[in-house]
Amino acid sequence: MKKFFYLNAFGILLGALSFPSQAAESDLENRLIQALSIKNNGTDRQAQSRPVITAYKQAGILARQTDARADYVDFYLLRKPASFMGHKLVLLEEEYMDTYVGCCVSPGMGLVVQVSDSTKNMQNFAEKNACTFKPHADVFDTLKTYGIKNKLPKVDYASLSCRERDAQK
Repeated sequence: MKKFFYLNAFGILLGALSFPSQAAESDLENRLIQALSIKNNGTDRQAQSRPVITAYKQAGILARQTDARADYVDFYLLRKPASFMGHKLVLLEEEYMDTYVGCCVSPGMGLVVQVSDSTKNMQNFAEKNACTFKPHADVFDTLKTYGIKNKLPKVDYASLSCRERDAQK
C-alpha cells in the first residue's frame, strides 16, 4: 500500500513537471504577444524576441536547437502544446542577424497556428500592431522548403509575421 502511494505521488509530480502550468503558459503567451506588439512610435516592438524564445525553450516547448535556420530566420516546431489567441501554436520563427549573409535582415518574429475557430482576433491584432496576417497559410510548403520534417495534421493554418518590414508597410 505504501509503495502504491509513493508511485502515485511520483506519477502526479512527474506529470505536473512535464507540462507547463496554465499560469506559466499564459505568461509565455503574454510575453510572446508583447514581443509581437508595436510601440506607440509605430516601428519598434514592445519587447525583444530572444528572451521569448529562451523562455519557450526553458519551458521545454521548443527544442534547444532550431529545426532549421535559413537566411536570418530560425524555425522552431513546438515540442509541447501551447496556444496563441485561442489557437494551437505550431511554429515560431525568429529573424535576426547572427552573421552577415547578404541583404535585408528584418528583425522580429513570426508564428503559425492551427486554426481552431475564428481568426478575427489575430486579424485585429495584426492590423493594430503592424503585422502581416495570412489566413489559410501553407505551412507544409514552408516546412518542406527548409527541410523540416513534421507530423502536422492536414488542417487549416494561419500565419502572423511581426517583423521590421511588416511595420514599414
